[in-house]
Parts: sequence; C-alpha cells; structure tokens
Amino acid sequence: MNKKALDLTTWNRKEHYEFFGAFDEPFFGIVSTVDFTKGYQKIRENGYSYFLYYLHKAVKAANNIEPFRYRIEDDMVYVYDQVHASATIGREDHTFGFSFMKFNKNFNEFEKNALKEIEAVKNTTGLRHNENAKRKDSLHISSIPWYNFTSISHARHFHYKDSVPKISFGKYTKKGEEMQLPISIHVHHGLMDGYHVGLYLEEFQRLLNEDL
Repeated sequence: MNKKALDLTTWNRKEHYEFFGAFDEPFFGIVSTVDFTKGYQKIRENGYSYFLYYLHKAVKAANNIEPFRYRIEDDMVYVYDQVHASATIGREDHTFGFSFMKFNKNFNEFEKNALKEIEAVKNTTGLRHNENAKRKDSLHISSIPWYNFTSISHARHFHYKDSVPKISFGKYTKKGEEMQLPISIHVHHGLMDGYHVGLYLEEFQRLLNEDL
C-alpha cells in the first residue's frame, strides 16, 4: 500500500481541489458505452468470466491514468502506486457482499485470486464491510448485468469524506455488429475533471481491444 503525498502548493488543480472539496457532494458522474465486440470474442474463445475480464481491464486502466490513483486523506492528496478492486458480489439469496481483489497485471493470476474471493463472499452472509473493503487504494465497482442503463446514481454518506472512484457496468447488448457495454463512472471533482474521465474511457477501450 505504497503512496506519496502530492505537493498541493505546485499542483495546477489546487484551487479546483479546494473549491470542490468544500461541496456537500463533490462527486460528478458520467454514463457512456464502450465497444465490447473484441473483448466479447476473446471471452467466448477462451472461456473467461465476462465480469472478471472487463473488471481486470477496468482496474488496469485506472492504474494507467494517474488521477484515478489520487485519494484524499486528512486534507492531503496522496498518489497510490497501485489500486485494486473492491467489487460487490451477488449471492444466490439475492444479497451481496463486498470483496477485495488485488490487482495483478497478469489476467490469469488476477482471475485465479478473484475467483477465490468470489467464493469466499458467496459462502458468507452480510455485507463483509471489513478493513479490506474500506481500503482507499481500491475502486468501488459494481455490475448490474440484468439491464442496460443510461443513468445511475449511488447511495452516499455525505459526512464521510470519500474520494474513491465508483465504476458500474450494465448489461452488454448487441447493436448492429457491435457489442456495447454500458459503464458509469463517478469521481471526486476536486481530483479530476471530465477530461480525465475521457482519458480513462479511451484507455479502457484500448485495453478491451488488445490481447491479454
């Protein structure tokens, strides 16, 4: 869990950070779609888990776009060397629990460890809101595979000074010859703007299209 403090005195977003940091709700969100055609084909050819495949790409993209590794702690901004996935996992009784999936650049290693975590969640009850689930060096990720969406909001506790990005995925659908995957991204406006979310979406798309 390595991190370093950002020098706010020389940061070109210092005023933005102070301005949006004073808001009751400093998060903003966008919903978009990505072309899932090549990723879908690779999953079908190799028997991968749909969720874990795009989850791995989503976390890898976040690690490649620095502002997605910024976190606010004690009125300081820290840059983590690496971030991981805190994903909600559904159970057969229609409840869910929080998980913590450590990122690994190698998909097969990531998948192996993630499957163990998924099994652990499914064999327990309750939220599993443990210390791992509360880690700041993570992304809050959820999947809503039952339907497509064009908008989404999140339950928020405004008294808790949160700065962890929240990423949600919907049901992928076919449009013409293209498979489309809806994605929602909510981030702290003091740490980044729409430009940075755009960089993230470009990187996520690039990773979906590349080989493992």
